[in-house]
This record gives sequence, C-alpha cells and structure tokens, in this order.
Amino acid sequence: MSSFSIETHPEALRRDRILSSKLYFDVPLSKVSIIYSSAYDISFMGIEKLYPFDSSKWGRVCRFLISDGFLEEKSIVEPLEASKIDLLVVHSENYLNSLKRSATVARITEVPPLAFFPNFLVQQKVLYPFRKQVGGTILAAKLAKERGWAINIGGGFHHCTAERGSGYCAYADISLCIHFAFLRLSISKVVIIDLDAHQGNGHETDLGDDSRVYILDMYNPEIKPFDYGARRFIDQKVEVVSGTTTDEYLRKLDEALEVASQSFQPELVVYNAGTDILNGDPLGQLKVSPDGITSRDEKVFRFAREREIPLVMLTSGGYMKSSARVVADSIANLSRKGLIQTGPGSVST
Repeated sequence: MSSFSIETHPEALRRDRILSSKLYFDVPLSKVSIIYSSAYDISFMGIEKLYPFDSSKWGRVCRFLISDGFLEEKSIVEPLEASKIDLLVVHSENYLNSLKRSATVARITEVPPLAFFPNFLVQQKVLYPFRKQVGGTILAAKLAKERGWAINIGGGFHHCTAERGSGYCAYADISLCIHFAFLRLSISKVVIIDLDAHQGNGHETDLGDDSRVYILDMYNPEIKPFDYGARRFIDQKVEVVSGTTTDEYLRKLDEALEVASQSFQPELVVYNAGTDILNGDPLGQLKVSPDGITSRDEKVFRFAREREIPLVMLTSGGYMKSSARVVADSIANLSRKGLIQTGPGSVST
C-alpha cells in the first residue's frame, strides 16, 4: 500500500499502526496472566495527595497478593509503554499535543497545581505511568485470548474519549484495547461490562455506534459525568442510585448479566471493575460491602467462564485506601475458586 493511500484512508492508517505495534509480545508460561509495573504508581512531590484517588493502589494490590501467598513477584507480567503511534490508533494528533500543556493534564487529573509544573515533569511523573497502564490493558486482551483471562492491575480509564480526557483518565485504554483485539486477535464481537460507579462515557462515545461492541454499564446516575449524550450509546443501562446496598446491587447485576447473555454473543469480555461502589467511597456514594465486591467479581468471571469467553479485568476507580485490600481479596477469591490460576503455567481450560 502506498504512503499516499495510507495517509488518505484513516482505517488503513489505523491498521498499519496496530500491526506495527510492539505492545503485543509473547509471555512465557512461567508468568501468570496478571499485568503490573511499578511504573504504574504515581508519586510527584506529594501533590498526588491532593486528589482522592489512591495513586499507589496498584502496587499495594500486588504487594497484598504476594504477602498473602497468591502471587510471586517474578511471575507478574510487565507491559511496555504505549507509544505515540500506539495512542494514535484512537487519539488524534491534536489531543495528544494538548497533553503537552500541563494545564490540560491538571484539568484531566483534577489536580490544579500540576498546571504550574514544567510539562517534561508532568510527562514523566503522571502521563508515563498512565501510558504503561495503557500498554497493560492492550496486552491483557492477547493474554486473555491465549489463557482465558487476564487482569491488568491498573487501567480502566473509562472517561477518556479519542478527543478529550477527564476524570483522571488521560488515555482511552478500553477503546485502544478493543481496536487492537479486532485486528490482531481476529475478534469480531466484544462486550464491555462496566461496573465502576461512574458512567463509562469515554468508551461509550468512542465505540457506542460500533455494532461489534455491546455495552453494559451499571452506574450511579446521580454522580458525574452526567454525560447524557453518551448514555444513548449504552446498549444495556442499569442505574443504581446513591445508597444502593449490597443485596440490591447484586440482584440487579444478576438480572443484567442474564439479559446480556441473551442479547449478545461476544468473543471477548472487557470488565471494568471499579471499586468505587464500596460503602464509604466519597465519590461513588453506593453502599456495597467488601464481600459484595468479591461476589460481584466472581459473578462476572463465572459469566465468562461458563460461556468460554476470554475476559480482561481492569481495576479502574476506587477512592479509599481500603480499595487495594478489597481488590486483592477479590483476586485471591477468584484464585481459590479456580476461576483464575495465579501459579506458573496458568492456562485456563
């Protein structure tokens, strides 16, 4: 294909970028399907504490799993950083250039002091960790296709669209993951099960008019982003209002999964498993217990396992220090129940 034809056909250019990416690589069986890098964790002169998100949550999840005996550090898969070419699969050049302005990143992360830092520091201390997590989300689909499941201890930036970041989400990792899976994994249908407390308006905007993607979004309509335009792209909308308790939440989830199973036959599940539904979370405003999170995750994994659908799990939101412990306990439960294998040679059958 000539350079002229590539440049004048966006889909051909997207294809070329995906096929040339290094984000997919072969992972030895000595590694398990859990993806994480110490680069995920954000520490920037203490100003990360100005945002309610626990910016070291991802590392704490892994340390809990290691200390509890469910995971060996040497068995964790380290992803590559998503390059500019990788990001251009979904994002525009204009949007990526906007991230070269620290004020833009300050708005996205909701940390106003970031606007006053040189952009090279913002790139290194904030955006580089995000780009590593994007690489993890993209790689997770390949691992899931090969082994039945994969968990990126990070990612789930479900508020970011191709043209705009918001809500601590600078890159559209879910949209990117799915576009890579369509081409590199020959997957033709994907279901997004978004169980973060907030509406996943990013992937809805990017993928909502794509008939290959079915979106189940279970969210609190009384909290931001209040993106009514994106809501029209949700195939299965399940609203859980502030104060919803564990039993009610799990009942609605059971009903939603049953409807989804009858409505769409996917070849990949992308599960956005935010823990901001926890009782006490200052942003989610729901009242789901830690055991409720464990039950929720188990239900989604059983949904995929019973239908032999590869599943990618992303940890997404969660705004309390306790979230890391809850995520780790839930992953440990999945291991105990045989829904994932966290020892060497972890290929699901």
